[in-house]
Parts: sequence; C-alpha cells; structure tokens
Amino acid sequence: MMVNGQKSWCVAKPSSDQATLLANINFACSQVDCRVMQKGCPCFSPDNLMNHASIAMNLYYQAKGRNKWNCDFRGSGLVVITNPSYADCIYD
Repeated sequence: MMVNGQKSWCVAKPSSDQATLLANINFACSQVDCRVMQKGCPCFSPDNLMNHASIAMNLYYQAKGRNKWNCDFRGSGLVVITNPSYADCIYD
C-alpha cells in the first residue's frame, strides 16, 4: 500500500499490551514465515515483544499485499510511512 505515494509498513501500536502483542505474533506467524525473528537471525531481539510483534505484523501485512485492513490486528496495528528497519533487520 502506498500512503500519499509513499511505501508503507505495519507496526504494533505503542499502547498495545503484552497479551495483544503475543496474540498478534501467534496469528501472523501462523500465516507467514517468521524465521527471521529466531535466535541468530538479523531480527532476533531478546525480550523485546513490541519489536517481534511489529516484525511479525509487517511480514503478514506484506504477504497480504500491504492493504490497510491487513494491519488492523484488532485495532493494535499502525500503518507507518517511516521505514522501521534497523541494523541488519530489514522490514522490506
């Protein structure tokens, strides 16, 4: 999805609680390959549930065609136009 002509990503809302983040990870990773978050992989971030949820949610969002409704996650997803990639963890 493009937002005003810009590429977009799906991330977890900062206000999301841990149970919601975990549910989002479980749902997204049941639909797409989330191995990039495993230990030793570029997006592994121990003890960072928010980060892992955002990565899983974005993988799902990408796989489903970057449609805004694929980033809802029961109101806990947020479409952003700022690339959330960091270090070797690339969100594209």
